[in-house]
Amino acid sequence: MHTSLSTKFIEIQDVEQTFKTAKGLFPALRDIQLNIAKGEFVSLIGHSGCGKSTLLNLIAGLTVPTSGALLCANKEIKGPGPERAVVFQNHSLLPWLTCWGNVHLAVERVFAKRETKAQLAARTDAALAMVGLTHAAQKRPGEISGGMKQRVGIARALSMEPQVLLMDEPFGALDALTRAKLQDELLEIVARTQSTVVMVTHDVDEAVLLSDKIVMLTNGPAATIGEVLHVELARPRCRVELAEDLQYQGYRKAVIDFLYTRQGHVEKAA
Repeated sequence: MHTSLSTKFIEIQDVEQTFKTAKGLFPALRDIQLNIAKGEFVSLIGHSGCGKSTLLNLIAGLTVPTSGALLCANKEIKGPGPERAVVFQNHSLLPWLTCWGNVHLAVERVFAKRETKAQLAARTDAALAMVGLTHAAQKRPGEISGGMKQRVGIARALSMEPQVLLMDEPFGALDALTRAKLQDELLEIVARTQSTVVMVTHDVDEAVLLSDKIVMLTNGPAATIGEVLHVELARPRCRVELAEDLQYQGYRKAVIDFLYTRQGHVEKAA
């Protein structure tokens, strides 16, 4: 096994992102250097406006950097691709399709050229089963809860068998209990699929519970990586046991210290 390849599955090299606005140029990100290993779970955390979603969109290929380069499996990221699936906060499901139809659409897009209709249907069924939604397959998004909608979004992303799962605050709009349940399910799914995950979050506990690595961004504009925290907690992880764990509490304190002591002036100005 070539360790140089495994530790650099996603490479972000000297990336800068500047947007043109009515008031002139806005520097969103500067000097972003980051390597993500295959199978690693990475959280991006920081205050609002620090460019977390901008960085995720760059990895997704939804936007192109002003300068620098992004690579996935040694290939430059030049646009969206089926090897990188995105889960948004608002789930972005098509309201006129059933849960099954929403997932099947993604399956067709990736596998239709080389698989039979029966195989495509089986993939769709398996993805819904993975997130516990077989019983809701024929319901439309308007007939199910917010947590179930997010599950469909995750099922749709996983159905494409992506190498990288990109999540933009996927549980941000959910109540605390639903959020906790989906976090636990995500831990199980990622353990099974061995996916590489990059997730944007505002939630310190979520970041520590889920991540192998927490990337902390400085305040914008011209945000950059302030610190990278390696979370060396054994897996599988149990939130109840971790609540009493001194190592967990130490990681949590390190993130809070970065956000509210070293990068805290944004909150005070609000």
